[in-house]
This record gives sequence, structure tokens and C-alpha cells, in this order.
Amino acid sequence: MLLHATCVAINNSAVLITGAAGVGKSDLALRLMDGGAQLVADDQVELKNEQGKLWASPPATIAGLMEVRHVGLIRVPYIVNVPVQLYVELVPGSDQLERMPEYQQILLLDHPVRRLSLPSFAASTPVKIRAVLTYPIVSEAT
Repeated sequence: MLLHATCVAINNSAVLITGAAGVGKSDLALRLMDGGAQLVADDQVELKNEQGKLWASPPATIAGLMEVRHVGLIRVPYIVNVPVQLYVELVPGSDQLERMPEYQQILLLDHPVRRLSLPSFAASTPVKIRAVLTYPIVSEAT
């Protein structure tokens, strides 16, 4: 399955970054990579169901390529076959987001994946993604 998304890996967990064209998917990926994340794929992500898990890889034709707005196409190191842990949908601003949202998930190839909606260019968005991958969310643990 091909998904229109950008994907990075944080501590061997794939984060799918989705949203409308021009919302800042690649920009967020660059900010996450600046903090140590690794590129999986930019613009298109290949998803597969193997060994009971959902895996992300780049399509062969764009592996290692990343579009950087106002710079151009760059070649960066990338990794393949990373288990998907998080689906982030970017929105232009935080005014349309709930302060304390209910738990959401999306089904991808019959695998439930935690879904978050976050503001694309907020300085805290990369930190929020890392926090969700690192710490338990209290409302889910009770």
C-alpha cells in the first residue's frame, strides 16, 4: 500500500506524517531529523503487513530523496522496514484542535495505529511527537 505521507523513525518507531499539500510534512520531518530521527521516506511511504506488524519503507524510486521547500531536492541517509507506531495528521493551526482530545486511531492494512492531529509549524510539535512515543498518556492508562 502506498500512502501520501512523509515518514521518519524515532528509536526504531515509524511516525507517519500526513496532511494536505503544503502543510509542512517535510518541514516537520527535517525538524525531527535535526533532533536525531532518521528519514524513512518523503512524500510517499510504502506500507506492508508482515509478521503481524505494520512496516514502513520508502518506494525504491524515491529512497533517500527529500524535497526541501525553498532549497530543492536533497539526498539524505534513510532506513527501511520500520514498525509503524504513530500517525500524525498536520493541520495549519492549533485553533481547530482540542486541548485534551480523546484517543484516536486509524486502521492501516487492518492494523490500528494511534492517530494525533497536531499544528504543523508549532515549535512544540516535534517535542509532542517524541513525548507520545516515550511516555504513557495518563487518560489511556486509567
